[in-house]
Amino acid sequence: MRVWHEDDDFWRTMAPYLFAKRRWEDAPTEIDGLLQLADISPPSGVLDLCCGLGRHALELARRGFRVTAVDRNAEYLAQARTQAEKEGLEVEFVQEDMRRFRRSSAFHLALNLYTSFGYFEDPQEDRQVAQNLYASLKPGGNLVMEMMGREVLTRIFRDRDWQPTDDGGFLLEERQPSSDWTWMNNRWILVKKGEVKEFNISHRIYGGADLARVLLESGFQKVMLFGDLQGSPYDHKAKRLTALAFK
Repeated sequence: MRVWHEDDDFWRTMAPYLFAKRRWEDAPTEIDGLLQLADISPPSGVLDLCCGLGRHALELARRGFRVTAVDRNAEYLAQARTQAEKEGLEVEFVQEDMRRFRRSSAFHLALNLYTSFGYFEDPQEDRQVAQNLYASLKPGGNLVMEMMGREVLTRIFRDRDWQPTDDGGFLLEERQPSSDWTWMNNRWILVKKGEVKEFNISHRIYGGADLARVLLESGFQKVMLFGDLQGSPYDHKAKRLTALAFK
């Protein structure tokens, strides 16, 4: 049975909601923050691992960075490539699984954003991704990871949400933590124009110390944690879990 993150129908169906207009509008501000956090400037080489439709990869290319954008989804890459060509941007797009992509000592900065880490039941596969990111960085390079951290999630947790979508439908999200709050099972039901689609999504939930440990064990020399891409503290007011790791 195909797992959810390899189901192209899931990514195709949910793209309008995962990459809604407001998320595109947030991209420049998010890039402002992470560039300041990582202290990097163009024309440095940047890896965007799990780039999706290219929200961040395209914005980085607009600012003069040499960008390699990697995703396993061919449709997402095709849409991102079309937008890059439309704007005359140079971006290298690569279709590959995050567990396999590795380009030794190639990048000054690596990004893994928007909870694109922790998909795999075997934690060793997460470590493989982290090791790939480490290997792909030049000596002295940095990694920025951003996700929903366990400490934040437990503070704001709701077991279900039911909200209208911009295209006249409704999206129901049900959540059930398991394995001592290290794993989250999600049930998403989309109702649109009389049709119903249901997807079951599950992923690992990392706390700050957990994520730092995985990165350190993967070779990184130092890890700093923040509450957002603007560098706020990872404390009781944190909105997300952001890790800055140094090679």
